[in-house]
Amino acid sequence: MVMSAAFLITVFIIGLAGSFLSGLVGIGGAIVNYPMLLYIPPLLGFSGFGPHTAAGVVAVQVLAASFGGALGYRKGGQLYKPLILYMGIAVLIGSLIGGFGAQYLSEHIINLIYAILALIAVVMMFIPAKASNEQPENISFNKWIASGSAFIVGIGAGIVGAGGAFLLVPIMLVMLRIPTRITIASSLAITFISSVGSVTGKLFSGDVPFLPAAVIAVASILTSQLGAKAGQRANTKVLQWILAALIAGTAIKVWSDILF
Repeated sequence: MVMSAAFLITVFIIGLAGSFLSGLVGIGGAIVNYPMLLYIPPLLGFSGFGPHTAAGVVAVQVLAASFGGALGYRKGGQLYKPLILYMGIAVLIGSLIGGFGAQYLSEHIINLIYAILALIAVVMMFIPAKASNEQPENISFNKWIASGSAFIVGIGAGIVGAGGAFLLVPIMLVMLRIPTRITIASSLAITFISSVGSVTGKLFSGDVPFLPAAVIAVASILTSQLGAKAGQRANTKVLQWILAALIAGTAIKVWSDILF
């Protein structure tokens, strides 16, 4: 892959957009950046990334973006530590398994897994969640469902280089009934833990092109906290619809490429 200055600038801009949305809606950015890295560089005349290398770059981007976004929410008292502990440990184990196992899968299978995860997330985002008290001390959740679902998500997320937040967010909102703002903040912390496993797996499998990964990581650090600050002021319903629209759009694009 020829890495010209124009190509790296394109990667940087993709990182800026994805990481801002990451902080805004509580995702690591993979749901946006994975298809952007696959489709935008070729549209501009560059050789682009394959599914394996796109997943490797995305894994690094998610690590940086989720860390910066979680820092942005830390002072607001919206990081729910018990939830982060249970889901974080489970998703880390799952993402390590998925990250290491991805090297044995074809590019078509990786795209298919991404498309399935995105489709599930779209369906879950449109299931109405009951209103819940926004105070962390009043929250209770099923620890088995939290840990089990996080482990399964971690495996799939590790394969495609994601932190899994685009699935963890609807799980937390719909299945665990966690309030929206606490979900967004806590999901970033959980996603950071997950992405440690994903990046480790991708590094050992040789799927991380270091220069593009470093460029997108810098972009993520610059804008993820800006997105988090904007998310703290935004209407929670609007945030949910933004996330649902992003997931639906990327799911349609990836499935159309697989089927047609």
